[in-house]
Amino acid sequence: MLKKIEFKYGKTIYPFELPETAEILKIQEPAFSIDIKKFAADFLAALPKQLPDDAGIAIVVADKTRLCGYKTYLPWLLDVLHKKGMENRQIQFFIAYGTHARQSDEDCFHAYGNVYRNYEFIHHDSTDKSCFTYRGKTPAGTRIHLRKDILEKDLIITFGALSHHYFAGYGGGRKLLFPGLGYQPDIYQNHELFLDKNLKSLALGCQPGSLENNPLAQDLKHIDDGLETQRVAIHGIMDSKGKVCRLLVNNTYNEFLSACKTLDFFYKEGVKKQYELVVASCGGFPKDINFIQAHKAINNAAMLVKNNGSLVVFAECRDGIGSDTFLEYFKYNFTQAFDVLEKDYLGNGGTALSMMTKTDRIKIFLKTELDDKICTAMGVKKITIDKIIKFIKEFEQDMACSENSSLLIR
Repeated sequence: MLKKIEFKYGKTIYPFELPETAEILKIQEPAFSIDIKKFAADFLAALPKQLPDDAGIAIVVADKTRLCGYKTYLPWLLDVLHKKGMENRQIQFFIAYGTHARQSDEDCFHAYGNVYRNYEFIHHDSTDKSCFTYRGKTPAGTRIHLRKDILEKDLIITFGALSHHYFAGYGGGRKLLFPGLGYQPDIYQNHELFLDKNLKSLALGCQPGSLENNPLAQDLKHIDDGLETQRVAIHGIMDSKGKVCRLLVNNTYNEFLSACKTLDFFYKEGVKKQYELVVASCGGFPKDINFIQAHKAINNAAMLVKNNGSLVVFAECRDGIGSDTFLEYFKYNFTQAFDVLEKDYLGNGGTALSMMTKTDRIKIFLKTELDDKICTAMGVKKITIDKIIKFIKEFEQDMACSENSSLLIR
């Protein structure tokens, strides 16, 4: 009996019929459990007991690559603040672009709704040094520059989707402040910790869902600890369709760890078995909006592939690569690129190295809108839907007498 599955690609869904021997790995979908009264009570309880009548409040949100139900839930948050006596003029929104490009006003309206028209939004520019003040270094030597206007606020609220990040451990939460609102050279210094300069390899501790032995994540904690302004963090837990199903409100590091464990319950699973063939989807838009975002799914799926096996990934990448510097590293082999980055870490160099480790070990095929030349430069092959179907059938025939089987995941 054939098995049926749907693969998301941008805003399109491709239905597939799979061989009976195929294994399907599914996440444990979080059930929707958000209640406006409970959210208001949780948020109110997390707010500082005393705020000046003229308090300045910063609300930090993610850009279009990491949406978190903002159209629905920002008005809930603002309603609580207004009932506390805060006026529109006291509230500023900061878009945590990190090193991402600035969005258009149209993109912002689609992301944040009418809130974007009724409140002041600051478009963070990580290259504008005049915005920052120097606050020392972390034990790892990362320089810390913080936005002057953020430090002037009486309260900072971060609001974003919590996720597993392929080298920082977890995305969202504190990452909205740094690298989200960081100074570009500092961001690159932090990301350089992805490189183990003694072993000339990627740092083993820099893995999704890893914090304790992760030098980059530990550096982020030192930066976060140095910000003394009162804060509240709102973490969204999303399902595979991009719907926010939980809103967790906290203001301590231990509560952040608890939120991470909640995410782990639904999305974290150890690699118990590897396969000759894995077929995966990034999850559709905006998770596959560009290759830098799509790489996160590629990284996770690749862990399930045996050496010399094959990985097929649905990754639309409608906005291209998503980085101006990423492709330049593919002029080199891993060792050469590592040496270049060790001397001067820029852009998404660590992502390029991470991709090289995968293409050296396995064969990767992309159903994508990326140009063929770009795919070739990265060491991957572009593939069509018809070829994917043919590939699966041929693979199944080849493996009919083998103990190995294909694994297909969303």
